[in-house]
Amino acid sequence: MKDEQIQLSHGSGGRLTHDLIREVFHRHLSNPYLDLLSDAAVLPESRGRLACTTDSYVIQPSFFSGGDIGKLAVCGTVNDLSMVGAQPLYLTAGFILEEGLPLSDLERVVSSMAETAKAAGVQVVAGDTKVVERGSADKIFINTAGIGWIPGNVDLSPRHIAPGDRILISGSVGDHGMAILSQREGLEFNTPLASDCAPLNGLVQSFVHHQGLRMMRDPTRGGLATSLVELADASGLGFEIEEEKVPIHEGVRGACELLGLDPFYVANEGKLIAIVSREEADSILATIQRHPLGETASLIGRVVETHPKKVVLRTFLGATRIMDMLTAEQLPRIC
Repeated sequence: MKDEQIQLSHGSGGRLTHDLIREVFHRHLSNPYLDLLSDAAVLPESRGRLACTTDSYVIQPSFFSGGDIGKLAVCGTVNDLSMVGAQPLYLTAGFILEEGLPLSDLERVVSSMAETAKAAGVQVVAGDTKVVERGSADKIFINTAGIGWIPGNVDLSPRHIAPGDRILISGSVGDHGMAILSQREGLEFNTPLASDCAPLNGLVQSFVHHQGLRMMRDPTRGGLATSLVELADASGLGFEIEEEKVPIHEGVRGACELLGLDPFYVANEGKLIAIVSREEADSILATIQRHPLGETASLIGRVVETHPKKVVLRTFLGATRIMDMLTAEQLPRIC
């Protein structure tokens, strides 16, 4: 298979389609729901409120330091469910493949998805494959849907954010975007850059039942700054952020300075923002820091009644500036 390529016939619904499903998708993603190969997966009843999300992944390059499009598709979907307090359980995956894609690359992607899904404790229960002519796509695109259940005692919403609440970030920002940029453009830095792509549901489950948790968000496209602006706008309150408290790897900081980019607007794929009560902030922060994905977590700001719906950054020099949403695409096809 390593020397074979995707043909239009792989999307015909005939023998090559069935061979592709059996030899690649089913071999790596097998589970009791997918094994039936039905038109839809019939899933067991569960307790709680249903959470559902969908996303598409068109990242370029498909393989990068720290991950690939398959790992990213699972992590992104799992993380979106986790941010509303859900326990992710099931995923679907739709593949759009370009004629000429090496089958060995597809197998790498599907194997990575299976590995990541297993690590996250979720199952891919349904899927679809379409093949388009050469030049009609860029090797491989993936669309996912995710289903999870929110326990009855978990209720996260911007409406719960109150003045005095604290703002946490689970780790360093800008890792994913700078890793993709450096690989795409063939840039080399003294400090190697790698994506932070990771499923966050294990980290979230360690503190999601804490009464002091108000709201979470994963700062992907648009980075930390854009996510904070969205949350401030939704809550109707103001946020104040301390620049010196935001963790940034030295390699990312140096690369951003060299290229004229602001790391606060660079994408992340393995970090979360948590807004928590002032009284419980230290306890929740300590819990996050005990998890491998939260070791560098930091308390970076607070919620205020002044300057409603605005995010104010206090810089290293003690000055302040307004943080706004990203208004132009710094780096397209980041996820």
